[in-house]
Amino acid sequence: MRLAAVKSGGKTTDRIFMAFLYALMTLVGIVTLYPFVNILAISLNASEDTVRGGIYLWPRVFTLDNYRTIFQYSNLLTAFGNSVLRTLLGTLAGLFSASLIAYSLSRKDFVARRFVSLALAFTLYFSGGLVPVYMLIRDLNLLNSFWVYILPGLVSAWNVFILRSYIDGLPYVLQESAKLDGANDLQIFAKVILPLCKPVLATIALFLAVGQWNAWFDTFLYNGGRTSLTTLQYELMKILQNTSASSGNSGAVHGGQELANRVSPESIRMSITIVATVPILVVYPFLQNYFVKGLTLGAVKS
Repeated sequence: MRLAAVKSGGKTTDRIFMAFLYALMTLVGIVTLYPFVNILAISLNASEDTVRGGIYLWPRVFTLDNYRTIFQYSNLLTAFGNSVLRTLLGTLAGLFSASLIAYSLSRKDFVARRFVSLALAFTLYFSGGLVPVYMLIRDLNLLNSFWVYILPGLVSAWNVFILRSYIDGLPYVLQESAKLDGANDLQIFAKVILPLCKPVLATIALFLAVGQWNAWFDTFLYNGGRTSLTTLQYELMKILQNTSASSGNSGAVHGGQELANRVSPESIRMSITIVATVPILVVYPFLQNYFVKGLTLGAVKS
């Protein structure tokens, strides 16, 4: 009887704990999702009604005028294409270079392993600064060039070290077995190492893609005068600035197109946030499983 009472009490405690846990997770989910839902509701609400406030979970006066105002700019499609292209190329190039360097540094027979690791670590703590970097980009003839989006960020020391740590955790006997079967270093890298590194590669790919997609300052510095090389974030930033400046000036003009007076800066800001965020939200579910595994890198040691 006493054992049954103990088991019953244990089950009751477990149920209370699980109920508390579900309630807590529900609260966390609401707190996490509410800002995005609120931004979406404001972006879909009429601007003249938004200034009254009180928009929370759904639009009070539904309209698509805010998005029409954004997409009326002639450079936006070009900027979107450039952003997609730089995100794809930048992510693939960053993954390829980081994985090659990480594999080389993971090899115990690499003579310059310690020197290269220290040189990469040095870049994590020190940089040349904005002016020297600009002068370097200029001397490399990368100004007004699409490759200024790809080449300067080709190697990230942080990504290299994450990949090297993951590769170091793989059984070295796999590489030795591949060597006995006649595989060379490139074949070992492509057919043994890379397939086993999918979780960490997906994690780094997401970081690289988000960084490339959200970048606008390099466009401002290096390609600000070339409309054919503009990016989405840079154009959205200019739209936001122009809309904010035109809130007291009905005749403000941007790129030969007059802003609609009925659109408020807050509505434009929320619409821009949705436009800039949705592509990443679409990509994330496909990488979620690998992303979670990559984040637990080093959490458990066997």
